[in-house]
Amino acid sequence: MKSVRLNKALEARLKEAAQVSGEPMSNIIRQAIEERCMHILGQRLAPRLVDMIGVVHSDGGRARGTGKAFVEVLRSRKRADR
Repeated sequence: MKSVRLNKALEARLKEAAQVSGEPMSNIIRQAIEERCMHILGQRLAPRLVDMIGVVHSDGGRARGTGKAFVEVLRSRKRADR
């Protein structure tokens, strides 16, 4: 169980919302907390990319030679610096 302190104005609005909706104040508070948490946590990048994160297995295609090409660039730069 947790307790929350509300200022008088917010408490009055909460009571009014509960009366209008017919819901208990605790339901309104829980829903508000859930929505806020979802808003904050939904902004993180990793959960939004979970379906795209992982290992890809392939035969290399056009990228197959990129490692060798990168090594050659580094070697040529090293030779140029000498």
